[in-house]
Amino acid sequence: MGIEKVDFIAGMAKGMAVLESFDTERQRLNATLAAQRAGITRAAARRHLLTLAHLGYLETEDGYYWLSPKVLRFSGSYLASARLPRVLQPTLNRLAAQTQQSFSAVVLDADQVVIVARSVGYGGFEGVVPARASTVLAYGLHLGARLPAHATSTGRMLLASQSRAEFSAWMTGAEPASGQRSLPRLTPFTVTDSKTFKALVAQARAQDYCVASQEHELGVYALAVPLRNMRGATVAALNVVTTPERLQPKVMQRDLLPLLLDAARELRPLL
Repeated sequence: MGIEKVDFIAGMAKGMAVLESFDTERQRLNATLAAQRAGITRAAARRHLLTLAHLGYLETEDGYYWLSPKVLRFSGSYLASARLPRVLQPTLNRLAAQTQQSFSAVVLDADQVVIVARSVGYGGFEGVVPARASTVLAYGLHLGARLPAHATSTGRMLLASQSRAEFSAWMTGAEPASGQRSLPRLTPFTVTDSKTFKALVAQARAQDYCVASQEHELGVYALAVPLRNMRGATVAALNVVTTPERLQPKVMQRDLLPLLLDAARELRPLL
């Protein structure tokens, strides 16, 4: 969404940049680190950190700051008021109860995907490893967790749903000078070559589903399909985390893929 320069509040933008500087790689930041991550001066970072701490969004000790529970107000308000998670939740729960597998709904946000709904009781996102048919082991992920788009079935499916011009811009958006986006290696199976990655996205676009095997987490196998509204626009991706045996082509085509596609068709009028 565009905005007139006169309407743009630079201070708010800097404050949000400071908040977004905190992640799983850097849970605690001082003014110098926050300035580097937010792309602002150290003096500005210090003022924003002090203000955010004063407002209760950060906690602090010995010059370091970290997020406080108050920031969860934003995610809590979104989950309570946003229509998409509420519409999708019953379907995810039904699929999980029906198959004893983990299901999730995910949206794209820049170079990451965000979990906006997940099946209750079965994990329901990439980052969960099935131990038995009805048991999963979670690796610290949760509703609202962010995952790298390039290494997940949902991320590739959402990128495949973009127009070719949008996807081309995504591939060069982060590093326009180099002409291609960096695709970090997360496991030995992560695809990091741009040409190979583009071919995989094109394949997902052609077949309208995507499989990712151990690219984000070792032992994680997932299948995703797009969730489209009545206008044909993709609003999210639906995925299942399962065993490698169930993603064998013949088994997948007979079992999980039809289930996901049927769910996507049922949800379409609601999106």
